[in-house]
Amino acid sequence: MNKIDEFFAEVRQNIERLGNDHDLQGLSRILLREMTRYKYSYNFTWMGRPIIQLPQDMVAMQEIIWKVQPDLIIETGVAHGGSLIFYASMLDLLGGEGRVIGVDIDIRAHNRTEIENHPMSKRISLVEGSSVDTETVQKVKEFASNSKKALVVLDSNHTHEHVLKELEMYSPFVKQGSYVVVFDTLIEDIPDELLGDRLWGKGNNPKTAVWEFLKTNDRFEIDSVASDKLLLTVAPDGYLRCIKD
Repeated sequence: MNKIDEFFAEVRQNIERLGNDHDLQGLSRILLREMTRYKYSYNFTWMGRPIIQLPQDMVAMQEIIWKVQPDLIIETGVAHGGSLIFYASMLDLLGGEGRVIGVDIDIRAHNRTEIENHPMSKRISLVEGSSVDTETVQKVKEFASNSKKALVVLDSNHTHEHVLKELEMYSPFVKQGSYVVVFDTLIEDIPDELLGDRLWGKGNNPKTAVWEFLKTNDRFEIDSVASDKLLLTVAPDGYLRCIKD
């Protein structure tokens, strides 16, 4: 075994130990709960735009993008556009003609302006409409018609019903070796009092949708390595690897 292989073998052992350290995993959940009180994920930007994600998850997404080498990234939920710009910048580093599609039921005018005026806008297409509306999905299909390898990120309405529909409608875009990443599965693990006046909460959230989806779909499995190594993630059980076409 050469030195590089030795290093990554050690990393794999570290990650396995992290996953098996129940005390440390418990501490991470406590920290995430307390961070949520301060909207910690709001503190970060990417190339000038609010990204509203944990830095750890963005590092994980960078690793996935490098491994998968997608030519299309579809994200539901646009907000300020920071994550769209992040994905576009990653595709820019890969080279080629890769594009990002952002889907949202309400793309605010000020956010649209900032996204469209950003240097990374050359790789971004915006689709306004409910992510689970058949007309919206058809528009995404048209954008995706020439794609060979897509990666899907779900981060819009966080109710069980909505996310389950998204999983059913967008998972067919993903082929073996790529991922569907479902953000904010953490909702299942934090007190409802921290969520404010939301439609989702314990028992009704992206994680419960993932569990339901996997009962009848054998094309995907949870990539537990992602959560184990991050410790701090908004997507426990949310990194879904496609294992067959």
